[in-house]
Amino acid sequence: MAAQQMPSGSPVASEPDADGLRVDGLNAWYGQAQILHGVSLDVGPGEIIALLGRNGAGKTTTLRAIMGLVRRSARQLAFRGADIGPMPPFAIARRGLGYVPEDRRIFTDLTVDENLEAGRQPPRPGAPQWTPERLFELFPNLGRMRGRPGGAMSGGEQQMLAIARTLMGNPYMVLLDEPAEGLAPRLVEDMAAALLTLKREGLSLLVAEQNLNFARLLADRAHVLAGGATHFSGTMAELDADPAVRDALLAV
Repeated sequence: MAAQQMPSGSPVASEPDADGLRVDGLNAWYGQAQILHGVSLDVGPGEIIALLGRNGAGKTTTLRAIMGLVRRSARQLAFRGADIGPMPPFAIARRGLGYVPEDRRIFTDLTVDENLEAGRQPPRPGAPQWTPERLFELFPNLGRMRGRPGGAMSGGEQQMLAIARTLMGNPYMVLLDEPAEGLAPRLVEDMAAALLTLKREGLSLLVAEQNLNFARLLADRAHVLAGGATHFSGTMAELDADPAVRDALLAV
């Protein structure tokens, strides 16, 4: 898809595969305050897409709106060929769309094994299938602390556990909110490697992130938000090739 730079509120998403995610003209509100203004994006099967923007750009709200956790409206909100706009969050999750929020929300009183069991769902046709043993290969640190309560883990370990618990639902796609935030540099590289492994397994990922260097490690394409609207869609190479746009939308 060619890079697109559009005025606020203009649709920029291309037509994805029927097995992907299509968001067109997404608006969202907290109370009476409108936060999103016509956000458009798409994620194809097996892609890692970065949702970039500064703090307050609307990244977290976009993920929450897709999952039905805030009041929203959209011209189109489709996942794997189904209209998920009218669906409540639990129904969207049951269709195989996973969500890892920024605050992780693990069960701090439960052990690693118990957290994983809480996320278990039946296998889905065509989706990667996960067991605790496979997840411990992906996140070896978790395998060494299976009996440890979530509240006794470091922030990086809790992030790994939050992702692993979501994967126990055997999703087709996962929405990840700031997975690299607060991680030590070595753990950032480990997290990028783990997400690339998930892609090789066939999982699709929409990663909300403000760390451009982290996004470069893993993303195929980027959608950039500013002021609650999509302002750029294109490959990471196209974004890097246009420093004026990159600096205007992402520079601190």
